[in-house]
Amino acid sequence: MARTGMLPENQMWQYRVRKLIKRFLLYAVLIGGALVMITPFVWMITSSLKAPHEISLKYIKWLPEAPQWRNYKVAWDAAPFAMYFKNSFFIAFVVMIIEVVFSSLAAYAFAKMNFFGKNVLFVLFLGTMMIPGEVMLIPNYITMVNFGWIDTYYALIIPWTVSVFSIFLLRQFFMSIPHELFEAAILDGCGKFKYLIMVMLPLSKPALVTVMLFKFIGSWNSFLWVLIMTNTPTMRTIPVGLTYFVSDVGTQYNYLMAASTFAMAPILILFLLLQKQFIQGVARTGLKG
Repeated sequence: MARTGMLPENQMWQYRVRKLIKRFLLYAVLIGGALVMITPFVWMITSSLKAPHEISLKYIKWLPEAPQWRNYKVAWDAAPFAMYFKNSFFIAFVVMIIEVVFSSLAAYAFAKMNFFGKNVLFVLFLGTMMIPGEVMLIPNYITMVNFGWIDTYYALIIPWTVSVFSIFLLRQFFMSIPHELFEAAILDGCGKFKYLIMVMLPLSKPALVTVMLFKFIGSWNSFLWVLIMTNTPTMRTIPVGLTYFVSDVGTQYNYLMAASTFAMAPILILFLLLQKQFIQGVARTGLKG
């Protein structure tokens, strides 16, 4: 600020103009990106309020002539969405809690403990992220059949309780915590497990919230695995339930958009409540590693 105050008046004016232009371009790019991201959601909401003949128009019509609020009631009553919501909440919540426990323990071991082959094992863990999930569908399906878990909560929960990405995310955050805290706690007689519970986890709330949010959203949106593992409607979740509006004779887009809207609402509310911790968790996991 001192250097800019010593500039001549004409140079000061040019500096302010350049700064204003840069800020304008920055905000223009951010606003443009936000509009691109929000457009599909706006289209989904407006389409959910349209009459059937407005959906099939050859030109783009953003707003309905008369909002059809009854589309939401028809969509809700068309399939057992109350059961789908219950299954989705239960599966996503249980998977989220179990994964946080396992990922915290594994990340703590990789970040703060020394054992033979730690780095090699961690690299092998990361290498598994390059394997597409579709490649493992058949082996995992055979495993579930042999266990007798088809059409049960076990098949929808247990295979997803460990995530390499979550372990990596928490490890990076744990490594950003000063090691002197660990040494001081050990000298004061604090055990390693107690140090994890009493020190590491309270300091890692943003990373934990990030992991929980990622896992909850991933479980909530899971479609292919649930479709393969379930045979009855009583075990299915919301993404599979949305296929009720898609048939061989066509798709009921207005009802599908209405169902998609109330299916997305819990995730949107959850993100808005936790966005501060989520951004902190993503931003701080790359400070050290």
